[in-house]
Amino acid sequence: MSQERNELDYIKKYQNQGFTCNFRFENEKLVESNTKNGYKPEQIIIKREHRFEGISNPSDMSILYVIETTDGHKGLVTANYSYNSDTGLDEFFKNIPKENDLSKRNI
Repeated sequence: MSQERNELDYIKKYQNQGFTCNFRFENEKLVESNTKNGYKPEQIIIKREHRFEGISNPSDMSILYVIETTDGHKGLVTANYSYNSDTGLDEFFKNIPKENDLSKRNI
């Protein structure tokens, strides 16, 4: 069994499992790049979450969200969590209903 060591290892792992959609944060929604569908927080299910510290500066943190939309699109979102992070994206993920956050459960 392989051991993931960094963000790129996790990204490759999840892409191999079918989490291949690309999302961007735009106008208070996550927008899927191919379909251009916009999703509100209640339409997002967080499957997993991984936190990473910066190599050169441990205060530079990022979070990799492994997500699925309520209509079945699966992908990854990386959020920067340092002093200059995107507060809109932070708020978006804070507004995802707790019952949609499966990352906190042992499944």
